[in-house]
Amino acid sequence: MESVPPLGTAVATAPRSLGALVRAYVALTKPRIIELLLITTLPVMFLAARGLPPLWTAIATMVFGTLSAGSANVLNCYIDRDIDKTMRRTRRRPLAKSEVSPTGALVFGVILGVISTVGLGLAVNWLAAALSLGAILFYVLVYSLVLKRRTVQNIVWGGIAGCMPVLIGWAGITGSLSWAPVVLFGVVFFWTPPHTWTLAMRYREDYASVDVPMLPVVATERRVVREVIAYTWATVLCSLLLWPVAGTSLLYPAVAAVLGAACLWEVYRLLGRLNAGKTGVDLRPMRFFHWSNIYLALLFLTVAVDSLLV
Repeated sequence: MESVPPLGTAVATAPRSLGALVRAYVALTKPRIIELLLITTLPVMFLAARGLPPLWTAIATMVFGTLSAGSANVLNCYIDRDIDKTMRRTRRRPLAKSEVSPTGALVFGVILGVISTVGLGLAVNWLAAALSLGAILFYVLVYSLVLKRRTVQNIVWGGIAGCMPVLIGWAGITGSLSWAPVVLFGVVFFWTPPHTWTLAMRYREDYASVDVPMLPVVATERRVVREVIAYTWATVLCSLLLWPVAGTSLLYPAVAAVLGAACLWEVYRLLGRLNAGKTGVDLRPMRFFHWSNIYLALLFLTVAVDSLLV
């Protein structure tokens, strides 16, 4: 792992206004990633409640879940501030641009984590709070500090943190866990590697320049595409398991099958371009990356709609 400068060695350039400072701190939380996590949290609460979840519980889970995800993302930015300055995709982040001091980011991330954990415990239940804290610690200590810069399996196992909102949403409503959220946990688990690897294919040089061993950096494009296909199949098959496990209506498996077929069509188009001799940017891996976002959002939206019909 590359060494991280000690606290206080980077001198932050103060933003021009309070508004700019607030925007910088908000940017540290990676709002776009939080949006994706919330997309998986709320529908699971509908499924757990078999309809509309209690309003206060849903609001509290979403608010404190947002703070929890924000905490993990801020602490990740703190740890990765050295490589973020080098990578083209991340060099505009607040720490990379010295808009926020490392100490300020570290304190901000810890405060968000404490508020989110205590808030979930008091306003929802302590199982949801424990799962939330576990997600933060796993993302920061296991993925960011250990896996990311050491192993090609970084995003496979590191992605577990991104699956936790599914369990948190279910626990927030029921105070327990069952097989239905475990199936949806599996969907997000299998979905994460191909989603991330296609992004890494587009920014391969970025990861290579900072010695982060993402699969596209250390493997051939053909191997990456084969892995993407395998994990996409696993995602689609796992998504169909929710029908018998959760007792959904026929709407869910029908939509899940159509969405899965479309996702597989797109990934096999990626293979087709590879077989046609395309390489690098010409493979257009971002097509699958963007489609995978749409797939996950529509699949979980269907979970919520189906829960209102059963």
